[in-house]
Amino acid sequence: MANISVIIGQGQALDGREAAAQATHRALAGAGREPLVLGIVLASHQYPIQSVVNGTSTLIGDTPIFGFSTSGEITTTGVSQRSVLVALLRGNDLQARADWWPGFADDSRSAAHKMAQGLQLYQNNGSLLLATDGLNGDAKQLCASLPTGNYTLAGCLAGGDIRHRRSYQIGERQSGHGGVAAAILNGKLTLGIGLAHGWKPVGSSLKITKARGPWLRTMNDQTAAEAYANLMGYTAHDWCFPPLNELVRLYPLGLETEDKSGLLVRSPLRVETDGSLRMHTSISEGSTAYILLGSSNSCQQAAEQAAREALTSLGSAHPLFALVLVDISWQMLTESQPGIEVEAIKKVLGDIPFAGGYTYGQIARDPVSGAPELFNQHIQVILFGETE
Repeated sequence: MANISVIIGQGQALDGREAAAQATHRALAGAGREPLVLGIVLASHQYPIQSVVNGTSTLIGDTPIFGFSTSGEITTTGVSQRSVLVALLRGNDLQARADWWPGFADDSRSAAHKMAQGLQLYQNNGSLLLATDGLNGDAKQLCASLPTGNYTLAGCLAGGDIRHRRSYQIGERQSGHGGVAAAILNGKLTLGIGLAHGWKPVGSSLKITKARGPWLRTMNDQTAAEAYANLMGYTAHDWCFPPLNELVRLYPLGLETEDKSGLLVRSPLRVETDGSLRMHTSISEGSTAYILLGSSNSCQQAAEQAAREALTSLGSAHPLFALVLVDISWQMLTESQPGIEVEAIKKVLGDIPFAGGYTYGQIARDPVSGAPELFNQHIQVILFGETE
């Protein structure tokens, strides 16, 4: 078989253009003779994103580029900071298009419609890769606005700098913050997708008593900060300011679902000074929630589970490469043991190469309904496979 290949390169430098050029050179050096089809670029949010695009595009010509910023980069060798990863897809039986659309932060539905029209998703049965702004906009609205279609779906909320509220996306030769990037792949390629998380409920249930837009104001008629203080310790005031107002990401909410099939995980971005939670998307008043707690062991198990699911869903296709998207909470939780998910994935995937990064959420089809869905706190393993 082997008509399609994927080669990964990594670069590290003070300058984003140089880091991207290093990574691209290394990927090109290991690539075969098949035509270049797509460049997947994952870059530290510390680099100016357009410099990363320039460092890659000057070496791969008109080849489409899809990518996003991360708060840490992942390969089979471990976790890196301030680096660029470039994965180059080559193949004779593969086509790709990519682009970037602004305005996601202001009107997520409109951005989704423009993207769907631009990539002709209504008539497409290929594989769609997505990256939205991770700190602005509403990925749940984007998911709800995507056409049903027969395309495979995988992606993320780009990683970034929460203090400056910036994350970046790359599509074709365009890049920026507050937008959505996407690439559509057609041909003899399929995606196997696995998702899992390592968080479990603690304490009693809480009723969402006041919420507006992405802000969750009160639970059990107390401010969210007071609810966290009651269960987790420290004072409500402490939860409203650094470092706890950002570490709250470690303690997401699990919402009861109508069909009681399990808890829907929704992660806070931060605690505001008024004690409310700034979420990624709206939460309905009257919902029942639990505060969730994660552990290194449960996350290792989740990483193995996601990798196994990806392999299973790939079916008979020949595995080539995995794109691994991990919630930033994992990076925070495993700070003293960086990269525990790397070994867990290698245990399942063996010699299959992978690259990835820490992001603010994942996008995929719901395994039950098949509808596009936003996931928080998960690890997503996207396994690229060549079909016959």
